[in-house]
Amino acid sequence: MVRTIAGFLILLLAVAVFTAVYIVPEGQQVVITRFGEPIGDPIVTPGLKFKVPLIDKVRVFDKRFLEWDGKVTEIPTKEKRNILVDTYARWKITDPLVYLKRFEFETVAQQRLSGILNGETRDAVARHDLAELIRTTDREEVRDETLLEGEAGSGLEPIEIGREAIRQEILRNSQARVTDFGIEILDVQFKRINYVKEVRTSVYERMIAERKRIADRFRSEGEGEASRIRGDKERELKRIQSEAYREAQEIVGDADAEATEIYAKAYNQSSDSRAFYQFLKTMESYGQTFDEDTWVVLSTEGDYYKYLVSGDGR
Repeated sequence: MVRTIAGFLILLLAVAVFTAVYIVPEGQQVVITRFGEPIGDPIVTPGLKFKVPLIDKVRVFDKRFLEWDGKVTEIPTKEKRNILVDTYARWKITDPLVYLKRFEFETVAQQRLSGILNGETRDAVARHDLAELIRTTDREEVRDETLLEGEAGSGLEPIEIGREAIRQEILRNSQARVTDFGIEILDVQFKRINYVKEVRTSVYERMIAERKRIADRFRSEGEGEASRIRGDKERELKRIQSEAYREAQEIVGDADAEATEIYAKAYNQSSDSRAFYQFLKTMESYGQTFDEDTWVVLSTEGDYYKYLVSGDGR
């Protein structure tokens, strides 16, 4: 019996020691509650800690930056243009005691943050034009190089505030509403801003029509340039052919003149040379006049006939 009681006491002591020790991990903070009420200050330093066993409970909260990711929401702008806005934020728990009293669980805090951030985003978008939401600075327009000289572009609307200032406005207003929640909103950003589907389709169609118009203009200019190049090519080809023909005729003329001069010199040298010249020319004419099927009637008195009768022309 004594051993049983001693064993029970040892077991009870082991359980008490085990439940009295807890560890605070790096990046987390702890609030100790007793019968549901927090006691003492939050424990923010990591390491091995102690509490009253079986009575005190450990509530652990994240000390790192937490994320909030909003849903895509359709919101009208100041000029009544419906757009889709997607935002996200980063926040952290600055006072675990207040946070525990307000929310107790992170899911509840996320829901409350969604209501605040979505509301402030909707109000900010509704107070400004679309140009203010998509541009940060009133920058100078970069001209589209595809436009013709003197052709006007779409133009940029001047802005007074800009996207960054609107983002800062949402952040300030949201932070002012969570000061008594034990949390701090560190950053709010626009993830995406876009037209609703109906407007986006019409915008795409207008962009496609504009690109087609520019393509048709380039195609027309290309065809005109191609026609000009072909015309220049034809003129240059005719000029080259004309010059080549003229040069060829000059060469032929010079050759004929030189041949005539040679023939004339040969003809004037002697009677035998003249006879030989006549014989050669007559033989050339025979080859150009007669073929296998030619019938010719010649006078015996003609010069054309004499070389057929005798090789020496007699």
